Amino acid sequence: MTHVRTLLLTLVMSLSALLPAAAQSTDALTIATVHRPPFVFVEGAEVSGFSIDLMRAVAQEIGKDVEFAVFNSFAEMFEKVQNAEVDGAVANISITTERERLMDFSQPIFASGIKILMPNEASGLGLFSALLTWDIGLIVLSGLALLMCGGLLMWLFERKHQDYFNKPAREALFPSFWWALNLVVNGGFEERVPRSPFGRIFAVILVVASLFIVSIFVASITAATTVNALNSNVQNLRDLEKRTVGTVEGSTSANFLTANGLAFAQFANPDEMLSAFEQEQIDAAVFDGPILAYYQQTRGGGKSRLLERTYRPENYGIALPSGHALKEEIDQVLPNFRVDGTYDALLLKWFGNIYSPD
Repeated sequence: MTHVRTLLLTLVMSLSALLPAAAQSTDALTIATVHRPPFVFVEGAEVSGFSIDLMRAVAQEIGKDVEFAVFNSFAEMFEKVQNAEVDGAVANISITTERERLMDFSQPIFASGIKILMPNEASGLGLFSALLTWDIGLIVLSGLALLMCGGLLMWLFERKHQDYFNKPAREALFPSFWWALNLVVNGGFEERVPRSPFGRIFAVILVVASLFIVSIFVASITAATTVNALNSNVQNLRDLEKRTVGTVEGSTSANFLTANGLAFAQFANPDEMLSAFEQEQIDAAVFDGPILAYYQQTRGGGKSRLLERTYRPENYGIALPSGHALKEEIDQVLPNFRVDGTYDALLLKWFGNIYSPD
């Protein structure tokens, strides 16, 4: 009888231990997230996006329901993950050494990197604006004044020696200027060669001086356009030193800029950063390439350009509490999505031709 009681007690204890585990296996996963188009769109109570669809596919594959808890920032989201108050987090979460000390990560779900977004500066307009400067204007006016004075002097020397200059000063004003202009540009009129001694001496001086005048004018134009090109083009990080740069506070982009000794303005989220970019409060936005590419092809269309270079490659992953059993299940499922086409279908759905992971 004692043995029967012992057997029954053992059976009851085993069942009591299995029942919570069975209940836990059917519990819905709670996944934290933030608004980060096109990875996560939060519209009222609805959430969608690349990372959301991918997480739903993972949950379906491992036989779980999934619920999403929306937070205002990465800091809040990470706090919930570290305290195991949620089962994980998805968005555009970069896998970094610092974060891996505090959380676990799935295999990479997206290959990204830091890029630079600049205003869309049209080259033709840039050249036109470069020419419309006070320096260039002063050179042009000075050149016209010299030609006018030179023409009037030639009129003074030649008015009694050839019919072209034999006019009253008022009537000879433009013909004299035109003669000087042609002398400088074309070498003068063959039929209007100076005939007076002073006219011939002055014409020679004017031709020789014109070589220097034209050279100075061309050099000034070249210098102005070169300066404009240097100011309008950003090819590397050092080109950002004289610009107002913006990024999202606490992001890997902020750490990257700090490590490279660049000053920058910080914003609470990408929307605030991009709004500041539109209002010309910042000259350049440095952040995750796919998010900047999505903006450049949608809301920022025609107003912005994304530099081709990726300054620091990064991988996104699903963040999980340290030691969470879900990591192994997710890592078993993700490679299958690459094979059966699920992953490529999600890329095409949410990115199209906007951005392709490296």
